[in-house]
Amino acid sequence: MARIAGIDLPRDKAVLYALPMLFGIGKHNVHELVEKAGVDPRKKVRDLSESEVAHLREIIDRDYQVEGDLRREVNGNIRRLIDINCYRGLRHRRGLPVNGQRTRSNARTRKGKPKTVAGKKKAKK
Repeated sequence: MARIAGIDLPRDKAVLYALPMLFGIGKHNVHELVEKAGVDPRKKVRDLSESEVAHLREIIDRDYQVEGDLRREVNGNIRRLIDINCYRGLRHRRGLPVNGQRTRSNARTRKGKPKTVAGKKKAKK
């Protein structure tokens, strides 16, 4: 079993699709990484030799920031925005979209389930 940066990679997937399971490694980085390590991207994780896994692990540790370190940095950046009370920090604090998206009809992912607000009652004459 290949364990890189504290994550067990799925054995039945190709290296090309297994490495993006690591937080901080995406599709573009995988191509770079596999090229540096000299590993066939179509090879299944279970077929990797120990030396190939060690080489991948070494390159990731040296050249990329992944998992816990990256999560800590991202959370620190968000915490800093909140602490200095900038507009983006306020949006993070309130759980609203940060980058200028509309919120009247969308943004359900950030806002959560809709909270129904009763309409204004019509006055009788």
